[in-house]
Amino acid sequence: MRINKCWICSSQVYPGHGIVFVRNDAKVFRFCRSKCHRIFKAKHNPRKIRWTKAFRRAAGKEMVMDGSLEAEQRRNVPIRYDRLMYIKTIEAIKRTNRIEVARNIVMRKRLREKALAKHALPVQKELEKHKSLFYRQEQTQKIPIKSKTVTASTKKIKIKEIRKGSKKLRNDGMDLD
Repeated sequence: MRINKCWICSSQVYPGHGIVFVRNDAKVFRFCRSKCHRIFKAKHNPRKIRWTKAFRRAAGKEMVMDGSLEAEQRRNVPIRYDRLMYIKTIEAIKRTNRIEVARNIVMRKRLREKALAKHALPVQKELEKHKSLFYRQEQTQKIPIKSKTVTASTKKIKIKEIRKGSKKLRNDGMDLD
């Protein structure tokens, strides 16, 4: 079963799904849904549409240069069936998936740190600008306070217990506390 990629958003297009457009020069364009087909007909660039894979790769939001992604690319050369080779490739796929997830986590952390640093920069500038408004401990003088010991007498006071029964309802049906 051949799984193709959408020309606009790079999502998977399974057999019997999507739209196929063949140009006069026999170039085949496959689309996963009518939204992608409409964007193609309007001659929009996929790299400028924010939700596409092309945009995410161009903007640095997804991994581009990674060995695990190169292994995923399609090869058009047919290979003779070999059971051992298939077992090895399945094991390799599991290994590369683990590696890819780990690298993705590291990439996300780097992006998050960069975003936090970018957000903190204007805040830091604002703090520098108005640092004279802050209360400085060095400028204040410490005044010793003379303390007097005060003894308080204790008395037992009766406190009425609040009844937690049914709440009375008003005429309009609202609760009273």
